[in-house]
Amino acid sequence: MQTIPMSHESHEPPLEVRNLRFDLSTVPRYWHGGRRAVSIFFDNLSVMFPEGERFFVASVQAHRAFAKDPRLAADVRAFSGQEGVHSREHVRYNAMVAAHGYPVEKMERGVTWLLAGAKRFLPRRRRLAVTCALEHFTALMGHFILADEGLLEGAHPAMAELWRWHAAEENEHKSVAYDLFQAAGGTYFERTTVMVLASVIFWAKVLEQQARMMSAVGIGFSVREWASVVRFLFIEPGGMLRLTRFYFDYFRPTFHPRDIDSTEILEAWKRVAGVPLTNESPS
Repeated sequence: MQTIPMSHESHEPPLEVRNLRFDLSTVPRYWHGGRRAVSIFFDNLSVMFPEGERFFVASVQAHRAFAKDPRLAADVRAFSGQEGVHSREHVRYNAMVAAHGYPVEKMERGVTWLLAGAKRFLPRRRRLAVTCALEHFTALMGHFILADEGLLEGAHPAMAELWRWHAAEENEHKSVAYDLFQAAGGTYFERTTVMVLASVIFWAKVLEQQARMMSAVGIGFSVREWASVVRFLFIEPGGMLRLTRFYFDYFRPTFHPRDIDSTEILEAWKRVAGVPLTNESPS
């Protein structure tokens, strides 16, 4: 994958809200080809999504008056719709994870507490900067999920479909919060300092939850299991080291999310997935 300079004006199709539901009734606990720590890593990320996506939508909606451009205004509405469906499906996903014996409710309370602190102590535009930072993470991780089939090789079909759908839509709307932040007068200092803080908190939370979930199934102290997830993320199939390179692009003064071109992988996903489109409101 290359960093490709692009116009910051969007020439892409309008965002579409796909009101999809995934059948998770036959998904086993270790759905990623029987890999315990790797399955837990994906489940770990899912725990954060429902409350996180509500935070994103609230942050964007609080600045919708700055979306003077009709295309941006339409994308803000579609962003909220896409994130609403993501949140709903990850609530269902997390219920499945809880049924497998993980302390999901306690972990969700921890995420809620963190985001409540952000709402209480950060000004509105800083909260939008948090959204920009975390949207950069989700877009990058989504890009690699779509670009590297090995990341979901052996996964239960419903889970592979869910994660690829989520990855695709994160890349479709990856510039919405950023464009709105710029329209609202956001500064380089704001977005980069918030990114540093958000990065530390996000990855600390990921590590804490990974340890908690692995401990819940008796593998918290297994060197072999920890090594397996490290190998998966950094060596084979890997991706995290490549992601790090593009993460630091965010600190360029001229950065824009669409500098990283996801057009080809999105088109490939649409062809393979054949996903239906709907105008229904998420519920």
